[in-house]
Amino acid sequence: RLNAYCLCPLGVDEVAKIKFNISKAQVETLLHQNQEFKSILEKSEGYPDQNFSDPREHFETVAMEGSYLEADVIITIRNSISTIADWVSFLTKRKEVYPFLNALTETAYVPLPLLKFIDGKITAEGKIKDNATPDLHRIRKKIISEQSRVRSTMEAVLRLAQENNIIPSGTQLSFRDGRVVIPVSAEHKRKIKGFIIDESATGQTVYMEPAETMEANNEIRDLQHEEKREEIRILKEITSHLRQDLGALKSCFHFLAKIDFNRAKAKLAVLLESEKPVLTDGQVVTWHKARHPLLYILLKSKKAIVPLHIDLTSSDRFLLISGPNAGGKSVCLKTVGLLQYMLQCGLLVPAHPDSTFGIFGSIFLDIGDQQSIENDLSTYSSHLKNMAAFIANADHQSMVLIDEMGAGTDPNFGGGIAEAVLSELIERNAWGVVTTHYYNLKSLAANSKGIRNAAMLFDTEKLQPQFVLEIGKPGSSFAMELARKSNLPESTLKRAKGIIGEGLTGLEALMKKVAEEKQALEKDKRNFDLRIQKIEHDKAKYEKLAAELELRKKEIIGSAKAEAALLLQETNKEIEKTIRHIKENKAEKKETRRVREKLTGLSEKVKPEADSPKLSKENLKEGDIVRLVGQELSGTIVSITDNKAVVQFGLIKTSVAVDKLLRGGTAQSAKRTFGSSVNWTEKRSNFTPTLDLRGKRTDESLGLVDHFLDEAILLSTGEVRILHGKGEGILRKMIREHLKKNRFVASIQDEHVERGGDGISVIVLK
Repeated sequence: RLNAYCLCPLGVDEVAKIKFNISKAQVETLLHQNQEFKSILEKSEGYPDQNFSDPREHFETVAMEGSYLEADVIITIRNSISTIADWVSFLTKRKEVYPFLNALTETAYVPLPLLKFIDGKITAEGKIKDNATPDLHRIRKKIISEQSRVRSTMEAVLRLAQENNIIPSGTQLSFRDGRVVIPVSAEHKRKIKGFIIDESATGQTVYMEPAETMEANNEIRDLQHEEKREEIRILKEITSHLRQDLGALKSCFHFLAKIDFNRAKAKLAVLLESEKPVLTDGQVVTWHKARHPLLYILLKSKKAIVPLHIDLTSSDRFLLISGPNAGGKSVCLKTVGLLQYMLQCGLLVPAHPDSTFGIFGSIFLDIGDQQSIENDLSTYSSHLKNMAAFIANADHQSMVLIDEMGAGTDPNFGGGIAEAVLSELIERNAWGVVTTHYYNLKSLAANSKGIRNAAMLFDTEKLQPQFVLEIGKPGSSFAMELARKSNLPESTLKRAKGIIGEGLTGLEALMKKVAEEKQALEKDKRNFDLRIQKIEHDKAKYEKLAAELELRKKEIIGSAKAEAALLLQETNKEIEKTIRHIKENKAEKKETRRVREKLTGLSEKVKPEADSPKLSKENLKEGDIVRLVGQELSGTIVSITDNKAVVQFGLIKTSVAVDKLLRGGTAQSAKRTFGSSVNWTEKRSNFTPTLDLRGKRTDESLGLVDHFLDEAILLSTGEVRILHGKGEGILRKMIREHLKKNRFVASIQDEHVERGGDGISVIVLK
């Protein structure tokens, strides 16, 4: 797959050089380069990806004195040098963002004067320019002049021959051997003075060069030879310049090879959704959401792959995986080997970035059937040969992966030998993963230090594997259950139980019961966790509401106190004024009554205003001005359905229960209150320009879209995204049709294919 992503043989050769690297520093550097190029692809920064070529086969010619390259080869090399220059410039300008890729430019010296020299001699199409040299310009100009003279003469001869009925009317001039000729019927060839240059396959037509043009054509032929000699001289001159910069060219194309290689690695990382994990010294395997690369590619578009969670610790370096056939044991083991190998070859791995990977000195594998007729090896003999090599070479820095350990021979002996080999490897402090069906190995893992049991989970109700690795307990092979599922007769199953014996069938039954109980406990735990999560969510929601209410309460009290202070001040002034007025008018009855009426009006003014009665659907209509219970913000009713009303507060519409509304306020005061009550800074900081509607119903989604666009418009957001997913496209279609009706929407388009494609709508607002 890496080879397929390379743009030229330079990158393919780099792929062939990939090796298992045991230096943490070098692996770290390669991973950083891979991660940086993946970032370039994901950002779509317009990096140079044209004119990747491999000129190495021409370097030997360049190195020879007096040799030359053809113009088309030179222009191909020139274009690649230009691409290299663009890459050096691209990375140099972004050296703070891509420091590890930029480090590759240190050995790439681009001979820019050479590009300028080539551009002065050869066109972009690979043709030598007329003005490459004064002599070439003179020669080509003279050739054109002579060709024009020849054509004029030929046309005159052609017209005369047509007038004399020697050749048919409409006959056109032709070319043979680079010379302009007249096609003449063989019977009339004596009627035209000239020379026969060629004839047709049937001999019925001859191609004649008139005597009048022979001298001019010979002159043209001589000029063309002279032109060719001058072109070769120019090509030798350009090749000489290439020879002078040959060392720089080799370094440049070595840099281009690294760029092509890293691009291929990044393309693979995007395909696999690979990440850079945590890399640490020593040997560590603590992986989360690890996926087998090829299995992930195979199932990516079909169904979700079950990720692998696995850890090997310094106290338990080995993991013994058991479980049913086709339950995922071998895939688990191969995932461990392949991801560790990918990482130490400098490739990002398909695992969660929080995963921790260590560096191993070697990986030993015993997977599949290495039976060989030529070497006289049976399946089991080949396994034993591998085991001997493992014991001889594995150490505390080795990872050992053995699939179906002990299989291929008499179980009574195979299990014992397998246990001895495994014990030896544990004593040598090796790390590894082993799969098996043997009970004695499961018992060893349960009772020995340095190794743990693990099981691939199995759904005992549906009798199908779950492909989930559970560390800590052995797994049952579920042989009897699978046999029953395969429709073996009950009498056969009963006989099998008798042959196997009560001990083993009882143990299988016990393990099955434990598995079933664990599944039930996990189901209860999941339900409990969901309930706890909901309680925590509700708690957080109510705490937030309480805090908001408390803040609102303080605001209302503060506002009320301020108003009360103003009213009290006004009241005191009125009382003092009244007393002074009574004194001045000596308490006349008529004047006293008038003053008392004025004070009564003042008392009505400072009297607390009672809330309006709560409303119902029957006494409300569209256009009524209402406000929320306990709020000052007023709005206009847009529509009423059942016990809900859609109220427009300023530029925002919201759905409110009718019994939460009070009549009062004006549209103008609503706008004024709205403008003064919204904290725009907080709104902008909390606003997210992407709305996720995956899993939402269509009617629910449209309401969310309207609210989302209202906020975006209020906050002057130029562009937003709606994540609706791909699926069957129904939700996308409904949302886009709805958006087209919004006068604030300027355009709707799909997101870039590498960032979600038609699963995301990008909306540009007016």
